Amino acid sequence: MKRNDKEQLVTELKDKIQGATALYYTDFTGLNVKRMTDLRRRLRKADVEYVVIKNTLALRAVNESGLVGERLKGPTGLVMAKDPVAAAKVLQDFAKANEKRPAVKGGMFEGKPLSIAQVDKLANMPSREQMLADLGASMQAPMAAFAGALNGLLYMFAGALDALHTQRESA
Repeated sequence: MKRNDKEQLVTELKDKIQGATALYYTDFTGLNVKRMTDLRRRLRKADVEYVVIKNTLALRAVNESGLVGERLKGPTGLVMAKDPVAAAKVLQDFAKANEKRPAVKGGMFEGKPLSIAQVDKLANMPSREQMLADLGASMQAPMAAFAGALNGLLYMFAGALDALHTQRESA
């Protein structure tokens, strides 16, 4: 590759990294072309970009984007995502089905480094929709209990009035 091509590649990658919320480093050793294509398809469906590039160029792009990149060793694929949870879930689900490949080496979230354990925690988080549903349910529960209590008081009052009415009629 010529120097100008490398510089252009680094610039394009830097722009993509700056537009992403999360960046994960993966080791794709052991994945054949069919599995790599399947992984790329799944990531694309989740609006995530996967790039395989030389480590020196990847490190240069990460550093130029204002982040402090870690030393990369071995074959590395960069996963750039706006939704860090969705990207981590896709990687984890794919790795479970394919003999723990690709292996996550680490990553970055909003400019801060992530360990492998932190990436796993992100992958195990519920989806945004699930968390919003849980929040709605937790907000609805006290209101439903309050409405039930008011309804019970209304029934008790109606029962007391009916008993009073029956007592006065018999007297």
